[in-house]
Amino acid sequence: MNKGLSKISSIGIALIGLFCCVLSSCSKKAYIFTSFHEPATEGLRLLYSDDAYHWTDLNRTLLKPEVGTQKVMRDPSIVQGPDGTFHLVWTCSWKGDKGFGYASSKDLIHWSAQKFIPVMETEPSTVNVWAPEIFYEDETKEYIIIWASTIPFRFEKGIEDEDNNHRMYYVTTSDFTSFSKPKLFIDPGFSVIDAVIVKRKAKDYVLVLKDNTRPNRNLKIAFSNSATGSYGAASETFSPKLTEGPTVVKVKQDWLIYFDAYGQKIYSAVKTADFKSFKDVTSEVSIPEGHKHGTIIKVKKSVIKKLINEMK
Repeated sequence: MNKGLSKISSIGIALIGLFCCVLSSCSKKAYIFTSFHEPATEGLRLLYSDDAYHWTDLNRTLLKPEVGTQKVMRDPSIVQGPDGTFHLVWTCSWKGDKGFGYASSKDLIHWSAQKFIPVMETEPSTVNVWAPEIFYEDETKEYIIIWASTIPFRFEKGIEDEDNNHRMYYVTTSDFTSFSKPKLFIDPGFSVIDAVIVKRKAKDYVLVLKDNTRPNRNLKIAFSNSATGSYGAASETFSPKLTEGPTVVKVKQDWLIYFDAYGQKIYSAVKTADFKSFKDVTSEVSIPEGHKHGTIIKVKKSVIKKLINEMK
């Protein structure tokens, strides 16, 4: 073969390789979805995916809950800090506790000692601390943790009982040793739980939340120019009744919102480009049976590869 043909062949092979790479997703990134199984006593589970649509369960618990009155691990929320450390928070009791659980890890395999973070200890009548959600604000270089608590007779309510009239609160921290004083995060005028912060760009934040009032119990949207608010009025719902536990992940130009459609006994997802119009993509996603809601984050594929090898 002459040099000209050889060069053309080499280019062709390279182009074919590039084409195959695109088809098989050569991205070095993938996705982790924190999870738990009922009755939430076993601990942290993880799902993984290359495309954020199709998920595989590692089929093993990675962190058994040791803090809190009931020592459960519900609603595990995770974020990876700029130094690569994973920070995990979770609900550790249905009622009675005035805080949540916390642990950290460099690789999702080996974990720090667990801590109980008593964020509502200054509010003695607090009924519960539910579904802490962790968010890293790169502009202030601090972590924001939001959660739902009920303080009876503090706010106007619907038909739900006083011990089920939630509002969202928050603290900030840079080191998980010292925390700011808890503040009211959002009072939308109704019982609210399961909120998650999404940052689209500077001064452009979205809050996906659950209207926990009867008979609604569905998901809504609010907007703000700051991670800690204030947020505008909540939108009309985009989900059926009896839905909760949203998590949001960006995939290409769209955002996927996963949520537990517990009224239908399925796990659902919608796709949106603007958080104003939504397309149901439940038929396009696959979630392992038994999965309960957590948080989706993007990670290096090497993190997942190491996890899989550890599970063998």
